[in-house]
Amino acid sequence: MLDRSLSGEVLVETGGVGYRVTAGPATVARLGDLDSEVFVWTYHHIREDSQVLYGFATKVERETFEALLGAHGVGPALALAILTVHPPDALARVVAGDDIAGLCLVPGVGKKTAARLLIELKSRLDDVPTAAATSAEDGPDGGEGGSGGSVLADVRDGLTGLGYGPEEVAQATRDLEGTDAGAMLKEALKKLAGSR
Repeated sequence: MLDRSLSGEVLVETGGVGYRVTAGPATVARLGDLDSEVFVWTYHHIREDSQVLYGFATKVERETFEALLGAHGVGPALALAILTVHPPDALARVVAGDDIAGLCLVPGVGKKTAARLLIELKSRLDDVPTAAATSAEDGPDGGEGGSGGSVLADVRDGLTGLGYGPEEVAQATRDLEGTDAGAMLKEALKKLAGSR
């Protein structure tokens, strides 16, 4: 059984016991209708003063969350924020392309933190099957990964200059690929126009 709250929590009932599970907006949306049967991949985070269940719609999301937690200075709130802006495949592309501007779209992540995270996440995301496969697909062309990252950064800068917020920029550039910044910017603007 499933119930939702506005605070990013879902209530999952199993065996007559209700569990409060903290989840990102995309996960909450994908879990289905209220009172429907669901399967949630969980991570149980234990601290001295609290215990929190974090929930994910897919195993890859949970594994990526766990990989993020292994990075220095990344707690559950920041890991969830990163996954909210960059789902696992998009995060793998950001890391493979050394896209500091992409990580800076996450609230609370500045350039220094983003640069450090890029270094740490390269090895940590190798353990996540989908993220590793995506990195391998994006990286082997001798330099396309780097140029793709800078073109994407140019598109993000353009959208930001036009007044779009970080969430809108992340959504519009999530699946963009190519080497022509102008064409990519037009495609991003079409996405943004269609979502309004």
